[in-house]
Amino acid sequence: MLRLAAPAVAAQLINVLYNIVDRIYIGHIAVVGKTALTGVGVTFPILTLISAFSAFAGMGGAPLASIRLGAGDRKGAEAILGSAVSMLVTMALVLTLGFSVFQRPLLLAFGASADTIGYATDYLTIYLLGTIFVQLSLGLNTFISAQGKAMPAMCSVLIGAVLNILLDPLFLFVFRMGVKGAALATILSQAVSAVWVVGFLCSGRSGLHIRREHLGFRPRVMGKIAALGVAPFIMQSTESLVTVVLNVGAQKYGGDLYVASITILQSVMQVIVMPSHGITTGVQPIMSYNYGAKNYARVRAVFRRLLAVTMTVTTAAFLLVALFPAAVALMFNDDPQLVTLVGRVMPLFFGGVWAFGAQVACQSTFMALGQAKTSLFLALLRKIILLVPLAVLLPWLSGSVMGLYAAEPVADFLASAATLTLFLKRRKTLLPLKTQEEN
Repeated sequence: MLRLAAPAVAAQLINVLYNIVDRIYIGHIAVVGKTALTGVGVTFPILTLISAFSAFAGMGGAPLASIRLGAGDRKGAEAILGSAVSMLVTMALVLTLGFSVFQRPLLLAFGASADTIGYATDYLTIYLLGTIFVQLSLGLNTFISAQGKAMPAMCSVLIGAVLNILLDPLFLFVFRMGVKGAALATILSQAVSAVWVVGFLCSGRSGLHIRREHLGFRPRVMGKIAALGVAPFIMQSTESLVTVVLNVGAQKYGGDLYVASITILQSVMQVIVMPSHGITTGVQPIMSYNYGAKNYARVRAVFRRLLAVTMTVTTAAFLLVALFPAAVALMFNDDPQLVTLVGRVMPLFFGGVWAFGAQVACQSTFMALGQAKTSLFLALLRKIILLVPLAVLLPWLSGSVMGLYAAEPVADFLASAATLTLFLKRRKTLLPLKTQEEN
């Protein structure tokens, strides 16, 4: 678990840096930093949705490939990989065209104002040109992790993230390209990551290979990928919906200052949840492989350790942001009003994140075991069924923007409790105690 999860955690955290570093640098642009940060924050729902489509094919296909490898069917695993490549390329073309045509009305609907729309369109126009790189680098990297090759998977993300960190200040402050420079740095970095991932999967170092005969549209294989991939897709795409609801509510009840606070809070949320997602990404191949081999005792042992680790991570993260909220806010911007606001609302907003460790451990285990319908329900529960309605109702009922920030902890606690209860109820059926002799 440590050997596979540690690089995966590093890869997830490094991946977050693509957007987080942009926001940190943009927030410190002289004079216009706060407004530019708000504008780029409004693009977050679209960026998240693009990443969600990469998870649809990548995280939907990778566990299936692991199960096929565990069953000794390498050809079947490579057929899944080939179908995932075709899906990723097709989705990249559709997303680039669709968002390029409708970006301005979408950004205005997502909470942009007259003061911030210019920064939002400047950033997004360039970012969309790199959609194909985002799809390939994020979507195919999961197939490297699925083979148990955690270090190459981490390196693919590390290369791009380091390049992004170096290019951001160069384009922003040396060439004075503003938010356009930040977007250009991001897509160039993603391009390098994509080349690394595709190159690895075509090389002799990989146990799975992208083969020409497996490329193309195979409805049966793609249907299986889609059935399992819809859960991680919804997990990420609903994050986009949540951001839209939060931005619109913040604009309605507060204004641009409160939208800026949501940008910072959502950025910090990414940093908090990514370690848990990284741990589950690293551990899923162990679960899927042993489940395919009917070694249920090992799957149960892995889950117990996974739950303990994810709960420890999310609890530690909660304590950090609750005790030092202003220090975290200063990383993004030094405007006194914004720092004061974020310092006041951050402990409330993250009040239930400590319980998120239980949900991510259980939901990822269902996905590793190929339980698509259950994974889908759990993906819907926290964001769609709970958080979105609460984010609309609580500020309306209270007549205050503070109700908006209270929606997140309530949803986190309720969803985590329900998810853990469901898993404990079904584990004896999914992982029977009496199996073949296991090591």
